[in-house]
Amino acid sequence: MSSQRVKVTIPASTANLGPGFDALGMAFQLYSVVEMEISDRTTVELVGKELEGTPADKSNLLYQVAASLFQEAGLAVPELAIRASSEAPLTRGLGSSAAAIVGALVAANQLAGEPFSHEQLFARATALEGHPDNVGASLFGGIIVATMPETIEEPVPYVRFSPPAGLQTLVVIPDFMLETTKARNVLPQVYSKEDVVYNVGHSSLLVAALAQGRLDLMGRAMSDRLHQPYRAKLVPGLNEILDKATEHGAVGAALSGAGPTILCFFSSAEEEGQLRAFVDRVMKGHGIAYRVMILQPDENGVQVEIHQR
Repeated sequence: MSSQRVKVTIPASTANLGPGFDALGMAFQLYSVVEMEISDRTTVELVGKELEGTPADKSNLLYQVAASLFQEAGLAVPELAIRASSEAPLTRGLGSSAAAIVGALVAANQLAGEPFSHEQLFARATALEGHPDNVGASLFGGIIVATMPETIEEPVPYVRFSPPAGLQTLVVIPDFMLETTKARNVLPQVYSKEDVVYNVGHSSLLVAALAQGRLDLMGRAMSDRLHQPYRAKLVPGLNEILDKATEHGAVGAALSGAGPTILCFFSSAEEEGQLRAFVDRVMKGHGIAYRVMILQPDENGVQVEIHQR
């Protein structure tokens, strides 16, 4: 095993983009960093307020994922010195757990002598996360369209392409956490044929619009009936923003992943100004404290630096 120190930079991501439930993901220029090296004893150093409250011992997700990779490679699990930071807030729908999984897998794979390919790491990350959209975006950058493989032995089928030129995102982050399990539990077990057909049509149109840079179609294409209507009761202001954002400068709007973060896509400074004022009215009307980020798509995916000790 390697005596190197590995530094991995991982982009945050959004999933679903409205109708592409568990199948569409996009990477953002908002980053987590995982540094890892083999050590005499395991230490987990967490830097920054976004990681406050995360366990700093072997129960940490980063250590658990790294240890599983060494085991899968048939190697003894070493003691690890891990240092992590994140610009992305946890449990807000910006792929923080996916970024952690990708970062730990890529770092551990490097220390183990790279026994697994990028495609194999994607399959492993997908199995750990339960869906391929966030982990695919963090690993490869850009926009990912993917689906779960039929069996665990198969590679994850996916297509990656670049986001439309000029596409920017006003990211509305409410000042409360929403656990993914809670956001999933409000979804029905059975959907009507009408709603399923509606989402197939809209997600197909959305992928085509994104691939061809048809921002004029995004607003209509991002409509969803599988998850956003049910999650709206957990996210004050979501319904108003989804219904009216395109009348106030947005080319489209969606709940980011399981929420509570809301995304409003735009392409000009004028649109951004309109959107900021609109979002502020909606959130203040619901008495919700929030913050806003303007994020660009990330095209690079995970980045690795090797430092010799």
